[in-house]
Amino acid sequence: MNKKDYYEVLGLQKGASDEEIKRAFRRLAKQYHPDVNKEPGAEEKFKEIGEAYSVLSDPDKKRQYDQFGHAAFQNGGGSSGFGGFSTEDFDFSSIFDDLFGGGFGGFSSFGGSRRSSNRPQKGRDRLINVDLTFDEAIKGCKKEIALELDEKCEECDGLGGFGEKTCSTCNGRGRVIEEQRSFLGIFQTETTCSRCNGRGKTYDKKCSHCKGTGTNRNKKKIEINIPEGVDTGHQLKISGKGEAGINGGPNGDIYFEFKVKPSPIFERDGIDLFLNVPITITDAILGIKKEIPTTDGNVYLEIKAGTQNGSKLKLKGKGVKSVNSLRKGDMYVIIDVIIPTKLSREQKKLIEELRKTDLENEPDLKKFKQYL
Repeated sequence: MNKKDYYEVLGLQKGASDEEIKRAFRRLAKQYHPDVNKEPGAEEKFKEIGEAYSVLSDPDKKRQYDQFGHAAFQNGGGSSGFGGFSTEDFDFSSIFDDLFGGGFGGFSSFGGSRRSSNRPQKGRDRLINVDLTFDEAIKGCKKEIALELDEKCEECDGLGGFGEKTCSTCNGRGRVIEEQRSFLGIFQTETTCSRCNGRGKTYDKKCSHCKGTGTNRNKKKIEINIPEGVDTGHQLKISGKGEAGINGGPNGDIYFEFKVKPSPIFERDGIDLFLNVPITITDAILGIKKEIPTTDGNVYLEIKAGTQNGSKLKLKGKGVKSVNSLRKGDMYVIIDVIIPTKLSREQKKLIEELRKTDLENEPDLKKFKQYL
């Protein structure tokens, strides 16, 4: 029977590098793995990809294939040192474990064995969202967080039962293998043992407190210290306080992710703050000492005579503290000159008097007038 060229199966040109072969296989194996892709033909495509990679990733087999093609693996084909090689000799499970860390749910299409699931495993991590006010975020605070966690059952010490013995179905492996024969060879599907749920052991008596799971769902409260300067998206990790481990493994971790409510007056950019300060037109002309808010309390800011609308004044060190250092950002004050829309009769009279004086000596006004 005719087979597709192995390079073509992986979407590569002959002479592709080892890294290109590995990258192509990783991408296609994820795309067509039967645990992920349920379309008709996906499983056969997955096996075809694995077969191609098993040859092209091995320097000796790749050299033989480049020289003789598929004939290198037929009985009597290729060089004498390679005769009799067939797809049934491939151990694809080790390849998938090396590339994907065994993360495809135990599917072992090409034989070989998986690592036992009854080994100690770290418990699941938890991600908890925490809402903060603007002040809580920049000044730091303590928060008591209520949550539910799967914790080790104290009654059975997390075992799930009493009177431990080796599972007779899987002989302690925690997994069972079923073989299927096809024209491509012998293929094996490895699944979790249903009798012991992958633990490799059973018990004479199931724990009534946790119903054999080894864990109980408990409500608890955790107090956390939130450092100064956190912002939306920042995370705080509490090690070993997550879900209970499996088979004596360590607990997972808890990650607290913050969402900060915006300030009604301050704009934040990293560790810097921006504040729009409205002033009257007369204050802009004559100058003024203006009381303004900061995160550390009110201060007086000197606004010099002739300050223009949109001017930016810097207050060093009045920003937000960096979470990871002692550095503090700066605060920038943006001057917003307010033009009045309504004037009293007296105000209007004063403005008219002002207009009669010579205010057109400003450079910008002179520059504009020369084009008239």
